Amino acid sequence: MSRPSTPRTARRGSRRALALVAGAAALALPLVTVPAGAAGSAPVKPLPRTGFEVSGGARWTTETEERDFLAAVDRASERVSLRVIGTTAQGRPLRLATLGTGRTTVLLVCSQHGDEPAGREACLSALRDLAHAQDPETRRFLARTTVLVVPTANPDGREADTRGNGDGVDVNRDHIALRTAEARAVAAVIRDQRPELVYDLHEYGATPRYYDKDLLALWPRTLDADPHVHDESRTLSETYVRPAAALAGYSSGIYGIWTDPLTGRPVKQVAGDGQERILRNTAGIKHSAGLLVETRVDALDEAEQNDPARNHRRRVATQRAALEGAFAYVEERRGPLTAATAAARSAGFADRGPVFLGGADNDPPEPGEIIADPPCGYRLDAAQYAETADELALHGVTVRREGAGAFVPLGQSRRALVPLLLDARATYRLVSGSPVKEC
Repeated sequence: MSRPSTPRTARRGSRRALALVAGAAALALPLVTVPAGAAGSAPVKPLPRTGFEVSGGARWTTETEERDFLAAVDRASERVSLRVIGTTAQGRPLRLATLGTGRTTVLLVCSQHGDEPAGREACLSALRDLAHAQDPETRRFLARTTVLVVPTANPDGREADTRGNGDGVDVNRDHIALRTAEARAVAAVIRDQRPELVYDLHEYGATPRYYDKDLLALWPRTLDADPHVHDESRTLSETYVRPAAALAGYSSGIYGIWTDPLTGRPVKQVAGDGQERILRNTAGIKHSAGLLVETRVDALDEAEQNDPARNHRRRVATQRAALEGAFAYVEERRGPLTAATAAARSAGFADRGPVFLGGADNDPPEPGEIIADPPCGYRLDAAQYAETADELALHGVTVRREGAGAFVPLGQSRRALVPLLLDARATYRLVSGSPVKEC
């Protein structure tokens, strides 16, 4: 059951988008300071800088430098608030920074994979720059938008430079089971803050000629995402984020799709499916527009091969350009985005339509992957409820207690998520609940 592409009118030439991309290119410089004051005025202190910026991109920001940097940004700007939303297995804090006061909420999840650091650096510098910007456009944006930033979503993996967390678990494959502290922290933020957009920053290894763009992006492919949320996510990617990268001079493509080096046509899919446990898909199922963005790690030209810092700066600058495109999307499509997510959050109460246990927007599901006539809910016995109560609560799933057990109805905002968590046929289920046909 593939969804057809929805044509969109691109507003790539808007002055805001151009200004944002130009700003992103400037941020590739290793030194960012507040402009000097007028003659005779008190000197203006330079903005806090990350370890990455101090080193000119020669190394990545350490955990201690991140802590001190965020504290300095917080002290210097009334726009920012910081809190710890969890602690990793090795005792490192998972931090959340909040700035802006608007009704549209954007969540940035940075470096879920610890060996993919460029997104983290982009998030840190973007947070600082938003906190200190005085131009009217940014001030208006923050008056209408709340930006949430998890700068390092996998601190143990970042410390060890590993894809997985301290226990070797891929955090980006844990957004259904919620076995890791990292995924649980993100789930709680999504439940409590209900972001309209979840933006997930990663990096990838290239296959030269077929799969080697500076930036790759992908929306939620899961068929359980509301169609309007799906379409907004795809618009974000194809009309804003990728064009913003192009305006800044970076090549882009769709994540997971190899293309013919001569014709540019797709030749095969190597990643990017509809697995519900991946954050971009989980976000869509939870009624947020979602986007995965990936920058190329590999140095494909001689200049980068001879200068690792140049490679690092390109990766971070590409992430910044893409991120500014996402901000332009929020500003220009705030109305359609809010309408799509609000309608999706209400649709589940009607309790109608199939639920999909597989397939994607470019991969029709097999008959066995479609629950065409879903039950009205799932009953959990006492042991099953004890095992899953915390995870159901973190997912924001409504539960009715029945003695020591519970009944989980489908008629709720998280309707499509319930079978993925509790149906015996679901690949990543928490437990196999007992389906109840009539309520």
